[in-house]
Amino acid sequence: MSAGDAPGAPGLRAEPGGHAEPDIHAASGRRLGLSDPRQEGPADLRLLAPAAAAWAGAGLAVSAPGHWAAMGVVLCLGTAMVLLAVGLRRSRTAGEGGGAGAAGVGGEAGDAGAGSAADAVPVPGAARARGRLRTTAVAAVLLCAAAGAASAGLHGADARRGPVPGLARQFARVQAEITLTSDARRTFPRVRGDHSTPASLLLDAEVTRLTRPDGTSVRLRTPVLVIVPPGGAAAAWQRLLPSTGLRIDGRLAPPMHKGERVAAVLRPDGKAPPRVTGPPSLLQRTAGRLRAGLREATDGLGPDARALLPGLVVGDTSRVTPELHDAFRATDLTHVLAVSGSNLAILLVLLIGPPGRALRAERGGLAPRLGISLRMTALLGGGLTLAFVLVCRPEPSVLRAAACGLITLLAIGTGRRRTLIPALCAAVLLLVLYDPWLARSYGFVLSVLATGALLTLAPRWSEALRRRRVPPRLAEALAAAVAAQAVCSPVVVLLASRVSLVAVPCNLLAEFAVAPATVLGFATLALAPVAMPAAGLLARVAGWPAGWIASVARTGAAFPGAETDWPDGLSGAALLAAVTLALVPAARWAGRRPWVCSAAVLLLVLAVLRPAPLTRVLTGWPPPGWAFAMCDVGQGDALVLAAGRGSGVVVDAGPDPRLVDRCLSELGVTRVPLLLLTHFHADHVRGLSGVLRGRAVGAIETTSLDEPPEQAAFVRRTAAGAGVPVLRAAPGERRRIGELDWQVLWPPGAAGSAPAAGPAPYDVPLDPNDASVTLFVRSGGLTLLLPGDLEPPAQQALLLSRPELPRVDVLKVAHHGSAHQDSALLRAVRPRFALVSVGRDNPYGHPAPRTVDALAEQGAVVLRTDRDGAIAVTGAGSGLRAVGRS
Repeated sequence: MSAGDAPGAPGLRAEPGGHAEPDIHAASGRRLGLSDPRQEGPADLRLLAPAAAAWAGAGLAVSAPGHWAAMGVVLCLGTAMVLLAVGLRRSRTAGEGGGAGAAGVGGEAGDAGAGSAADAVPVPGAARARGRLRTTAVAAVLLCAAAGAASAGLHGADARRGPVPGLARQFARVQAEITLTSDARRTFPRVRGDHSTPASLLLDAEVTRLTRPDGTSVRLRTPVLVIVPPGGAAAAWQRLLPSTGLRIDGRLAPPMHKGERVAAVLRPDGKAPPRVTGPPSLLQRTAGRLRAGLREATDGLGPDARALLPGLVVGDTSRVTPELHDAFRATDLTHVLAVSGSNLAILLVLLIGPPGRALRAERGGLAPRLGISLRMTALLGGGLTLAFVLVCRPEPSVLRAAACGLITLLAIGTGRRRTLIPALCAAVLLLVLYDPWLARSYGFVLSVLATGALLTLAPRWSEALRRRRVPPRLAEALAAAVAAQAVCSPVVVLLASRVSLVAVPCNLLAEFAVAPATVLGFATLALAPVAMPAAGLLARVAGWPAGWIASVARTGAAFPGAETDWPDGLSGAALLAAVTLALVPAARWAGRRPWVCSAAVLLLVLAVLRPAPLTRVLTGWPPPGWAFAMCDVGQGDALVLAAGRGSGVVVDAGPDPRLVDRCLSELGVTRVPLLLLTHFHADHVRGLSGVLRGRAVGAIETTSLDEPPEQAAFVRRTAAGAGVPVLRAAPGERRRIGELDWQVLWPPGAAGSAPAAGPAPYDVPLDPNDASVTLFVRSGGLTLLLPGDLEPPAQQALLLSRPELPRVDVLKVAHHGSAHQDSALLRAVRPRFALVSVGRDNPYGHPAPRTVDALAEQGAVVLRTDRDGAIAVTGAGSGLRAVGRS
């Protein structure tokens, strides 16, 4: 027997002096006896496969027909039973053979009269035992997959049973008694065609009693989604609490997507307030008072802090504006707006200190300073978790956050990082069995991936950074941000085909403010019901870090290269995952070469800042000497007339603030003497905040017709917030800035100023398109006609009122190249270039082939943003050119 073997104790190694050390300490790579009481070996991944199998089974079965789900469950169960039976039979056979083998070995040992267990030759039984273990593990994975599929199938069948799905397919009108299961949440307005979809309210509910169109009624429990249109009753709906009973009349419709947890969509009739049939429960009333108190305490804060603090603390995003939400999305900070495990983790760390120190004599947090034992501290942490779920409501996202918080609580109670991965896997397994729709939830995927990255990748990367002399706190924060971003980005690409280049620095800058904002916010929440003045004071203090987080998001989103486009779908996600995997060894190689790191950082900074001179050299955009540019903003209009160095007159703002802001930044426009909005359709005005962002705007000029009224009100409200005056475009008005000169040709002014002849008397146009401000522009030797969205009647009246209208170099084709064009106007202006601002794959068939053919017959070269990208016009006369960016 060698000196390194310990008699009778396999897996131990004798140390000098006769002490034995477990192999696990050797695997940890750390010296035994350090201050850490539990040094760890390799990560325990035994629950990873069962959790993944249950997740996959639930995800596949939740939207599958019931018979397919049942077949999958039976197949998995049958295979698992066969494997278990084979393993049991082998175990019995091995037991019989093992006994005889053991007797023979013992006899030989007795005959020899010497020897030890350490010197015995291993028997084949060990290999058979490992085989049986593998067989059992595979069977366990199949059983978990069957459990996930069975849970999803049962939940789906329960949601689809009863008369509601059939009535929804008929779009039937019903009277229903419902019980709310969530708070009201607002949708953000989106531009569809020429109008903006209003911000509706969404509420989850269960139908408990349904009266059919024939008057018969039935009791049931079927989940539905209630969509409340905007109007006077929206405020009353928004005040309702979960567990409130209502009676409503409305129309059923099928769910918007296949595989949703709801059986139907229910749209209430009219704009009357909801009829309450039952009050909310005591717990929900208590939680509602706490949430209302937090909102009241934050009323005196600035707009961003007032909106962000309730969202950061309890997930209440009712005050978050679309612009602020877009800024958080562009910087990948949207997790701050949602309740997540980090919120609860901050509170638990405040109670007991950082994970891993719980079993040390010098453990941190408030608990040891208050003399609370470790066991009592764990109980207090559990109570805090239950209170967290109560206040934030037991919705799936909150349950997911609580599960992640309990993982942190387990780490605090044990001081062992090694237990975190099995706990995460167990939490995933239990959650998908409890709520199988989580298996198809992007939020759940992102939460699990981010938590897994923080448990596995972040510690290793943090240690690597510390070895390169990065300060420990900075190394931990940087490793956590990079690890979470690396594993979550491919999933984000599935939601939005883009990659944020500022996500890591913005998350780093915001992370230092999240903890104080969360702690102070929860203190405000607890204090508001008993001492509102003190709560208001605390809210003001909490508003500083909350305002800082909002400033980081807005500043990061304002950079020209904050986001870059990326291929969408599964192929785009796979490509980004491959790029990320390739960057990991590249980063390890570059870490040993400071000059490579410096060059990489410089390239990233240049990609984010996108300085106009460098961008022009690398991409050729914008071409030098450009006089006119048509931005690529999708299905909408955003035009720019060069008015000097860094200055441009903007005509329309498009439907998306982000797209017009990016276009103006690439053109180098920092000053806008005039922003002219041809008419108030959403695809021309909803991007207004993007033009105003970071630019000096002299004035906004609009048409004389305030239709649609909600969009006109939006323009005035946004302009007032930015301190920009709003003027009316006057017929015949002429303006000049340097070589740029333009005249307003349309719409006509007050009654009596319209042309006498024409197909219709246009005193004041009644249609928003026909009220479009139309410009005739000269820029040096270049002439342009910009007719907005004029329809043929208005085009004919324009031509009759301006018979002297000359031929132009560039025509902005009216109404995105629709089929409704006046051929006489096209013959009169005979443009050399016809430019169409149109969205790719738009549902309207723009531009119409008939319009394109008519322009080509007049000798025009047609360029369109859906194929050519943004378009710029340079030169004049024989040197006139129009080039697309793509």
